[in-house]
Amino acid sequence: MIRSDILKELVPVITDELVVCNIGLPSQELHMLDDQPSNFYMLGTMGLASSIGLGLALNQKAKVLTIDGDGSILTNLGTLPTIANNPADNFILLIIDNGSYGSTGDQPTYAGKKTSLTAVARACGCDNVIECSAEDTVATVTEALKGDKMTIIVSKCESGNVKVPVIELDAPVIKHRFMEEVKRRNA
Repeated sequence: MIRSDILKELVPVITDELVVCNIGLPSQELHMLDDQPSNFYMLGTMGLASSIGLGLALNQKAKVLTIDGDGSILTNLGTLPTIANNPADNFILLIIDNGSYGSTGDQPTYAGKKTSLTAVARACGCDNVIECSAEDTVATVTEALKGDKMTIIVSKCESGNVKVPVIELDAPVIKHRFMEEVKRRNA
């Protein structure tokens, strides 16, 4: 399975959550599969999806699922100790680890070599870290969403991309409709 296969299977499960999605192809794939006002698509800030998702979770009550990638996590490793030291039990971080920078041409990341993001997250102090196969991702995310415990999930999958259209929405439109959805859910 590749990232787009995981997202395709995940879409029916993430109907009640606020979703922050990693820059590039992951956002484009999620947008193509199931565009929702509750999805915040990152358009130009590599490495910050997990930080934005945590900040959102810390400041409101709805469940927040951040879909990130190994390349972005490696770009902002400071996010893992920040997450560990600022627990939010409504926050779930799904790191889709395909061992590559998928949006820029599938160049290998260190997570595809010797670096284990599961071990890094645990070493940073994250308490509830689960590594799973691509095939087990939806079941793992479903269990995490049922619980009330901050969870980091590292989903190991194959590298690869599908052709997707660009997101035609402007960044201010994405932000506005997402913030309106956040307000609605917290009213």
